Amino acid sequence: MNLSLIDPFILAQDYPDALTGKLKSGHATCIRFNRKGDFLASGRVDGIIVIFDVETNGVAHKLRGHTRQIQSLSWSRDSRYLLSSSQDWKCVLWNLKDGSKVRTVRFEAPVYIAELHPYNHFLFVASLFEDQPMLVDISSTIPDKRQLPSAPRRNQIEGEDITEKQAAQDAKHTTCITIFTALGNHIISGTSKGWLNIIETETCQTIHSTRLCNGVIIYLRLTASGRDMVSNSSDRVIRTIPIPDLSQLDLDIDNLKIEVEHKFQDVVNRLSWNHVAFSSTGEYVTASTYMNHDIYVWERSHGSLVKILEGPKEELGVVEWHPNRPLVAACGLETGRVYIWSIISPQRWSALAPDFAEVEENVEYIEREDEFDIHPIEEIHKRRLDLEDESVDVLTIEPTKGEYEEDAFRMPVLLDVDNSESEEEIVAVGPGTMRRKSPGEGRQWMNGVDDVDSSDDRGMKRTAINSNFKSSYKPRKK
Repeated sequence: MNLSLIDPFILAQDYPDALTGKLKSGHATCIRFNRKGDFLASGRVDGIIVIFDVETNGVAHKLRGHTRQIQSLSWSRDSRYLLSSSQDWKCVLWNLKDGSKVRTVRFEAPVYIAELHPYNHFLFVASLFEDQPMLVDISSTIPDKRQLPSAPRRNQIEGEDITEKQAAQDAKHTTCITIFTALGNHIISGTSKGWLNIIETETCQTIHSTRLCNGVIIYLRLTASGRDMVSNSSDRVIRTIPIPDLSQLDLDIDNLKIEVEHKFQDVVNRLSWNHVAFSSTGEYVTASTYMNHDIYVWERSHGSLVKILEGPKEELGVVEWHPNRPLVAACGLETGRVYIWSIISPQRWSALAPDFAEVEENVEYIEREDEFDIHPIEEIHKRRLDLEDESVDVLTIEPTKGEYEEDAFRMPVLLDVDNSESEEEIVAVGPGTMRRKSPGEGRQWMNGVDDVDSSDDRGMKRTAINSNFKSSYKPRKK
């Protein structure tokens, strides 16, 4: 939409207020915006990754390489690389310039979530199901996996040696979520016992631990600046935590304190939360609810609830906030659609014509005296010639507000119509004849088969074989 047509008071609103659209391409299980906010990656239940163009809501690219449900997605800083983790025990780094696989890493357990390093796309951290997390370096063809500790560092908390009872309790800790800090020098992990560990990336040693809650830490997320963090835990409380600057040279680790700033919860209904996210500025926190179809938005300055976004009549899973605009996207658990909430802004046409006035009903127009005068043909021809002499520059692209540097990576858009269609379940089999696609059709790439017969082709071949058998069969003479 043209910015000059939007009311400036509406632009000042920082959070969305209504459901404005939805995206559909298979059954989405997780979504993630890139850093610039012009693309939205969606991981599907069948292992395919779909990348939507946010401006046009069309499919820009499709990535095929996983065989099971996509668990998490992580963009690189320049939006050229995308890391995907799946239930097929693999993580794949994609090059979005041509849609090829850069690296494929297989683990010994299903991957719960994987996060790229903020400045090095060949380094990522992965949280595994019922196993220790891994810091993986894929700069070479053979990945270098380093195991990260899950047990908290108790010496600087208790002030005494670890007893056998504490050691037995520490052995039961499993890491559920791991993320990098803003600079990538440290890793923040959350355990199944409610502990928050800060691990040094270079040495893979825990330098600080603190007890955050009594339940399982389900999810952690940092703001764009990395100064604040939001956590979702099984005790139905969402916490915002200021993160100290860990890059200081004179940082005292023993006296480091991590305290909770705000706690958000539904005291009346005691709702649990599926997913949490920060707003683009970090001033708001949004969360999707368990066994409910509402999205809650809180304000951090006062810690109060400012909006409940109502939309589809289904439970919502992963929720994401656009990095630059008041736009929220969430995927439904039942249908797999991606729903979008934003601001409905009426157009202000007086910005283009100052004398333009909107009327509520038809009025009689009074024309000016010289408004419809007929000018001589020579004068009209002279005006056309003067307009033709003006040189129009159609090649120079002027930078717009909010865009990045000129040498930034721009993902090529998919131009194949068949691969860019959003709805894939219905295919055409003839003139005016449609049918629902078979469950395994179009997935021959998983088995490495170049050409596999579809259900209709198999039926036609079976009919041809039967007819040939009948024609070749001759009864034996008695």
